[in-house]
Amino acid sequence: MLQRAKKFQTQIVELRRAIHRRPELGFQEFETSALVAETLGSMGIKAQTGVGKTGVIGFLGDHGPTVALRADMDALPIQELNEVPYKSQVPGVMHACGHDAHVAMLLGAAMLLAEEELPGQVRLLFQPCEERQDEEGKTGAIRLVEAGAMRGVDAIVGLHVYEELETGHIYLSSGPFLAAGDNFEVTIRGEGCHGAYPHLGVDAIFIAGHVISAIHGILSRGIDPVKPALISLGSIRGGEASNILPAEVRLAGTIRYLEEGIREEIHDQLRRALEVARALGGDYSLSIAEVVPPLANDDQVTEVVRQAAVAILGEEGVLPLVPEMGGEDFAFLAREAPGAYFGLGVKKGKMAPAHNPHFDIDEDALPMGAAVLAESALRLLKSLSAR
Repeated sequence: MLQRAKKFQTQIVELRRAIHRRPELGFQEFETSALVAETLGSMGIKAQTGVGKTGVIGFLGDHGPTVALRADMDALPIQELNEVPYKSQVPGVMHACGHDAHVAMLLGAAMLLAEEELPGQVRLLFQPCEERQDEEGKTGAIRLVEAGAMRGVDAIVGLHVYEELETGHIYLSSGPFLAAGDNFEVTIRGEGCHGAYPHLGVDAIFIAGHVISAIHGILSRGIDPVKPALISLGSIRGGEASNILPAEVRLAGTIRYLEEGIREEIHDQLRRALEVARALGGDYSLSIAEVVPPLANDDQVTEVVRQAAVAILGEEGVLPLVPEMGGEDFAFLAREAPGAYFGLGVKKGKMAPAHNPHFDIDEDALPMGAAVLAESALRLLKSLSAR
């Protein structure tokens, strides 16, 4: 499969570079979607466009079990600083997370699978908007699910480029991989007054200081220390003048955890910490929104993908992953069907991290990713058909 993929390397690289030159933000992937649909059509693959706003679904094969392969398509609001022939031509927008590579590799997998007699169907999911949410707080994966993209799917596989992992390797293990992410906003309410006469009001900043300490004590004192979780405050806003005590202070942060069952436990502890505001004479309001659920790789699907990767990269090329506190909306798709998500090494020499204006990848990894996706789909279809 890898040797076949290398025959398509020039095409896959050119697709990646074309997408890189014309990056588009989430739910604005109109040119990217058109390129995907055109490329699928040139292979004789039926494509459905406008799925989940700007997504595309390709259909390979016919009756039997169904395996989905997913690639996200959106870019980031970053000005690219690389001086390369395929540098972004869109001011302030850049593929700084590798989604251009994901799309190109999934199209490469389609090229490989189009030459196969499939014992079932492969559904190619080109997903919009992984990086952010729309006006209703929904990511591209949620929109795909709502549009029926996962209906009838028996297994799903996805990947993400990893700039710290050498080309020729992947990270893959069953079990927890990426964390859930909940965003929360708190308003601490007091009573504003002149800074020279604090006794005439209720100092919301004073209260917020105690609330922040209580929030930072949740994980060390309120949650089982062997359960990976974190709470980070990313925003504190209150007051306009140095001599006025504000009536409100607003806090915003993120909650991360690897086990689904710990969610309500952390939320309860957060509410308890906020009661400090009332004990000190103020009040509070709290809102919590789920961004992504935790992502755990299914044992059976992961084993099939592992065998496919070993066949392509060798035993030494498949490394166990270490669970991370970052999140990925692939988790919404993996809620609908057993899934496996792996990290693909794209490092060659010194690399800038993702979401950096100097981010780039080793394009020699592209046929490897395409081959692992295609081989995984084939083996999963055969396994599901045998069952």
